[in-house]
Amino acid sequence: ISGYSLVIQARDSGTPPLSSSVTVNVDISDVNDNSPVFTPANYTAVIQENKPVGTSILQLVVTDKDSFHNGPPFTFTILTGNEEEEFTLDPNGVLRSAVIFKHMVATEYVLCVQAKDSGKPQQVSHTYIQVRVIEESIHKPTAIPLEIFIVTMEDDFPGGVIGKIHATDQDVYDVLTYTLKSEQKSLFKVNSHDGKIIALGGLDNGKYVLNVSVSDGRFQVPIDVVVHVEQLLQEMLQNAVTIRFENVSPEDFVGLHMHGFRRTLRNAVLSQKQDSLHIISIQPVAGSNQLDMLFAVQMHSSGFYKPAYLIQKLTNARRHLENVIRISAILEKNCSGLDCQEQHCEQSLSIDSHSLMTYSTARISFVCPRFYRNVRCMC
Repeated sequence: ISGYSLVIQARDSGTPPLSSSVTVNVDISDVNDNSPVFTPANYTAVIQENKPVGTSILQLVVTDKDSFHNGPPFTFTILTGNEEEEFTLDPNGVLRSAVIFKHMVATEYVLCVQAKDSGKPQQVSHTYIQVRVIEESIHKPTAIPLEIFIVTMEDDFPGGVIGKIHATDQDVYDVLTYTLKSEQKSLFKVNSHDGKIIALGGLDNGKYVLNVSVSDGRFQVPIDVVVHVEQLLQEMLQNAVTIRFENVSPEDFVGLHMHGFRRTLRNAVLSQKQDSLHIISIQPVAGSNQLDMLFAVQMHSSGFYKPAYLIQKLTNARRHLENVIRISAILEKNCSGLDCQEQHCEQSLSIDSHSLMTYSTARISFVCPRFYRNVRCMC
């Protein structure tokens, strides 16, 4: 408790008794009676041989229960184990290499480190750090090629995370970093630590091949990353049909079924090879384990096939389509719950181009806008 506020009353012995009150504030001054505390109490760290001078090995974490003027900043000192000055310890408690270590020279160092607080008199604590020198990387990183499909509404792409590179390394202590060729940074970014790919706003229609690499500090490996950007037209929404799938998550559909179902769907609904199939969006159905896929088919000549024509084609080929994935329903209009005749029920679709959904797997990522289905009676 850092202080007390007391109200003290003095009352005399007269008739009637008279009194007066005064407030007394009592501040409790802190005495530096707590030593710094290392968390954990002792440390173990590793460093690969041949790492450059100044490589960060360990961050010390120290706390103090005293008030701020009796706690940090702390003064760190290596007491023993650093007679040859192989290590440095900066004021922030970061232990760094001061030489290039060789596994053949020494495999282990034990340092005794002291932390001293800022109180008077100062309190000190000690910790031991075991540093192991391990052999440098002998295995190259391995990375899975990534293909990304982005669907955006008429040059209105807001940007965001569009996928993640999956890379591994058989060297247990290797730390992987990701880089993107500098001239591509005007359109894309790659998080150097976790491999997430970020697209900036305003991507144009087309195909982008990203020059991405992953490094373990010794080996650098290129990664094939291809981004396909497709811009929607308003006419696609007016001629869209929804296929509703049963018991499938968006990630499973993208990773396991999308390529195969797209190929089967093309064979089922395209009248000419030159026609184009456009997957507009995929979206979970709220409160269920179902998934909606919105698509339209563009004729080679011009315009789009009408939904009624596509539904007829889909109905005829439904059994063949279900060899790939189970279909719950084929929707053009959704009038359930509306008290009007079907021919007087109108459905419209709207796209929220600024609300993107990213479904990412190790090999494929699909980015699409959120859509809304609005139904009303026209009677």
